[in-house]
Amino acid sequence: MKTAVDSPTDLASRLERAGYLADSGVATAAFLAMRMPRPLFCEGEPGTGKTSLAVAISESLELPLIRLQCHEGIDAGQALYEWDFPRQLLHLRALEAASDGKLDADAAEQSLYTERFLLARPLLRALTSSPCVLLIDEIDRADDEFEAFLLQVLDENAVSIPELGEVRAETPPLVVLTSNRTREVHDALKRRCLYHWLEHPDLAREVAILRRRLPGITEQLAGQVGNAVRKLRELELLKPPGVAESLDWAQALLALGCDELDAETAATTLGTVLKYREDADRVGLAGLDSLLAG
Repeated sequence: MKTAVDSPTDLASRLERAGYLADSGVATAAFLAMRMPRPLFCEGEPGTGKTSLAVAISESLELPLIRLQCHEGIDAGQALYEWDFPRQLLHLRALEAASDGKLDADAAEQSLYTERFLLARPLLRALTSSPCVLLIDEIDRADDEFEAFLLQVLDENAVSIPELGEVRAETPPLVVLTSNRTREVHDALKRRCLYHWLEHPDLAREVAILRRRLPGITEQLAGQVGNAVRKLRELELLKPPGVAESLDWAQALLALGCDELDAETAATTLGTVLKYREDADRVGLAGLDSLLAG
């Protein structure tokens, strides 16, 4: 791990070197999460850089990143640990074959529940690999029961495995939770976190991101893409484009050898930035010329 972070400005500089251009609000929230220490709960529209922030923090601090991707139906076993039943069965059969019919049942059972057969999932790996950055991505996709389980783990930074005993983190991981707000996360979880709402970047910062991530792009083309994406976000789209779509659009234009964005090029490359036919139709009705104006 690199030396301790001195201030939000110091953290912002480190994140910039890792390719993430953080505004003062993001840098301050992340700095306080490290210093206090508390989990950082990042909420916002898809594509505002929530997941990328956790990745950049791990890179800038030279800490391993452990990611738990939440989804509907995720349970404690998928997040914490499971026993490798196929290997346990093979081991038991090998013991039976070697014992010549004189297998000690208690000893055999005890040998089945060791770390050799333990499949550590992200939460357990984060507790045993600390210091690290633990990214709990899209917590809003999980259900209430999983939230309650997660709350206990974050409170104690420890879990109990009945067959092995308690596992406690020597150094609590730096936890970043993200949510696209497809549902409201319970107040009990939010109260234990520092909260930050991430907005889409303003035009100047989006242009800076494009130029940083795509060194071959001109300032003119980056400005045109950034301006067009900003106007797309002002429309009532099913899926407003995020920074990732801005980068895809700019990269597509570079691949085509374009040095400027005009209506014809925009029409043929709109699929890199819009992912729904209804959105493309809405943009078509609004007019591509108005999209590129300014």
